Amino acid sequence: MKIYPVILSGGSGTRLWPLSRAVLPKQLLPLVSERTMLQETALRLHERAQMQAPLIVCGNDHRFLVAEQMREIGIVPLGILLEPVGRNTAPAVAAAAHYLRAIDPDAVMLVLPADHVIKNVDAFHGAIAHAAALVEQGALATFGIVPTAPETGYGYIRSGAAAAAPQCFAVDSFVEKPDRAKAQSFVDAGNYYWNSGMFLFRADVYLAELQQYSPAIAEATATAVGKDYRDLDFCRLDEASFTACPSDSIDYAVMEHTKHAIVVPADIGWSDVGSWSALWEVQPQDERGNTTRGDVYLDDVSGSLVRAESRIVAVIGVQDLVVVETNDAVLVAHKDQVQRVKNVVDHLKTKQRTEHLHHTKVYRPWGCYEGIDVGERFQVKRITVNPGGKLSLQMHHHRAEHWIVVSGTAAVTCGDKVTLLTENESTYIPIGMTHRLENPGKLPLHLIEVQSGSYLGEDDIVRFEDVYQRA
Repeated sequence: MKIYPVILSGGSGTRLWPLSRAVLPKQLLPLVSERTMLQETALRLHERAQMQAPLIVCGNDHRFLVAEQMREIGIVPLGILLEPVGRNTAPAVAAAAHYLRAIDPDAVMLVLPADHVIKNVDAFHGAIAHAAALVEQGALATFGIVPTAPETGYGYIRSGAAAAAPQCFAVDSFVEKPDRAKAQSFVDAGNYYWNSGMFLFRADVYLAELQQYSPAIAEATATAVGKDYRDLDFCRLDEASFTACPSDSIDYAVMEHTKHAIVVPADIGWSDVGSWSALWEVQPQDERGNTTRGDVYLDDVSGSLVRAESRIVAVIGVQDLVVVETNDAVLVAHKDQVQRVKNVVDHLKTKQRTEHLHHTKVYRPWGCYEGIDVGERFQVKRITVNPGGKLSLQMHHHRAEHWIVVSGTAAVTCGDKVTLLTENESTYIPIGMTHRLENPGKLPLHLIEVQSGSYLGEDDIVRFEDVYQRA
């Protein structure tokens, strides 16, 4: 049996603000280790028996980051499917199923969110092995996490009769998030499991069940995949078809209706890292129960998570706090109140601010830029261009630019002239002048950009050519 991992890398992770943002969500961040959560998800499957290269489903804004993170760990994905819009898990998995069936009519899909922690990887693969025989025969398996506490933040799965394979049970019912008393009764009963959102099933079986219970999703996604097209290393789903698709989860669309659902209990050290308190729980702690990252000073602190991204953070005489510092925002919350972080994100949206969208450092396929200063009619950025990176050939209607090379070599196109600049050299790009920046060297190019003009928004870019096909 060939198993095709399908890694779902959508979502914005608003509950881990200010670190997780729409343009750089939690699955693309190194939260638990030095690797990002997406990288950890891919690596726990890499070079395992039966496992094929992963198929990754993500949004358009994250495509270059996803591709670069896979390159960094030496994994070549089977494909990267781009969703034009988010439509929840049922359509995303359906698109992946249609894509895989065209490659392998007998494809078995292992559906995994990109942002989960699994500490016991061997036990995880053991649970997959338990489910595999029944999945080959047409079962749709979900992995139920053996609960360690009466958690009210998860849905539950109630198991029924034992299935015809070890450690597998029929699904009796799916249960919505309970209150604490009911959650405790679930733990005491011993046949309730946390709903992990991980699945194993044959692509053709999933599509057949989807056609029966949610035909609109099955048909819209079939059209979206049938009209897909290549864009560099990506596969773009047809926008009109996918946008017209209903939005629904796998549970609601299929698993709660199908007669072929089984649950495999999994005691695998799992967490969906759905909040700062959940991240505190899965990280190593000192003798006073603190977990820290970055330049942190603690004095008489216990049970806290403190994370510093850009400067020293000193915390004194407190307990059970979450303190997270980034370049442009600071979060201080009691661990019991971290679910209210989403209220901050809602406030930022209402006020039409940008701190929920992106950090001061913004990644691009050619490198990144970071805002340093901004004022009336000017702003200053630090720009890094990777070796071989090339910005689009572009012009601006409302701003001029000065570029000062800090290190590396810059090939600058300005009008019909190309100039090589090195450290401490600079150039000027007038308003309305066609221009391009490129790094022809083998080391990163670092430069300072000073913009001046009546409007400095990122949408004042007219692209004429672009190697990343954004023109």
